[in-house]
Amino acid sequence: MLIAQISDLHFLPAGVLAFGKVDVAGCLERAIAHLNAFDPLPDLVLITGDLTNDGDDATYDELAAMLDRLEAPYCPMIGNHDPRERTRRAFAHLGCLPSRGRLCYTVDDLPIRIVALDSMVERRPYGTLGAEQLAWLDARLKERPNKPTLVALHHPPIKTGVRHMDWSMLRDADDLAAVIARHAQVERVLCGHVHRPVQQRFAGTIAQIAPGVAHQIQLVFGEGRGRWICEPPGLLLHHWNGTRVVTHQSMIGSYGPTGRFSDPHAAAPGGPAHSDASA
Repeated sequence: MLIAQISDLHFLPAGVLAFGKVDVAGCLERAIAHLNAFDPLPDLVLITGDLTNDGDDATYDELAAMLDRLEAPYCPMIGNHDPRERTRRAFAHLGCLPSRGRLCYTVDDLPIRIVALDSMVERRPYGTLGAEQLAWLDARLKERPNKPTLVALHHPPIKTGVRHMDWSMLRDADDLAAVIARHAQVERVLCGHVHRPVQQRFAGTIAQIAPGVAHQIQLVFGEGRGRWICEPPGLLLHHWNGTRVVTHQSMIGSYGPTGRFSDPHAAAPGGPAHSDASA
C-alpha cells in the first residue's frame, strides 16, 4: 500500500502570488495532477499542515474544492498558519477531523495506521503538543501495539541545522520522544514546516520531513537569513510492503526525456559514436 505525504501548501486564491512571485495555487494544481497520475493511486494523501497562508473562510473553501479533485482520499492536518475552527469547517465533509477540540485523529482502516497530531500554537510559528495530547497519543498507541503506525505532526521534533527554522520547531520534542520510544510499532514520525526533505533518527524510529509542494526554504546552515527559493517542489511516498515502510521522494514536474537502459547511445555533435547498448 502507498501513502502520499504533501506539505506546506500555503495556498492563496488563484491569481494571487505568494511574495509577489510564487503561484502557489498553480503549484497545488500540478501536485494534484502528479498524484492523480500514479498507477496505482495512493491509498491516502496525508497533508501535514500549513494548508493556506493565513487564509480566510473563502480561501479555505477554495482550497477544499481543489483538493477534492484528488482521486485518492485525503486527510488534512494543521500547521502554524491554519486556524483550527476554519480548518474544521472547511474539511468537515471528509469525516476525519474531530468535531471539537484539537485536530488530532487516527486513521485505522488501512494496513498501516496513522495517528495525526495538532501542534499548532495560536499566533506563534513554533509548535507544542502539550501533556493532554501526549497522553492521548500514548493511549492511542497502546490500543494497537502490533499494527505498524505512522505518527504525523506539522512541527518537526528535530533540529536540521537551518538555524532560522530550528528555533520554530516543536518545543516539547523531548516529551514526544519519551512517548514514541515506548512504542516499537511506530515506523515514522512524519512532519512538514521546513519546506525541505530531511530525515534523522528519533526515539528509536525515523523523523522524516517532507518538502513543500510550492516554494522551498533555501538551504543555508548556521546563521544565514531565512529565504525562500523555487527549487523543484516534491512530495513523499511511504510504501508499506507488508514488512516495513520504504520512503521515496517524488519530484513534481517534468524533467526531460525518459527511456530504456537498452536504448543505444548517440554521438554528441562532433563526438565519436558509441555502440554499447548495455545498462
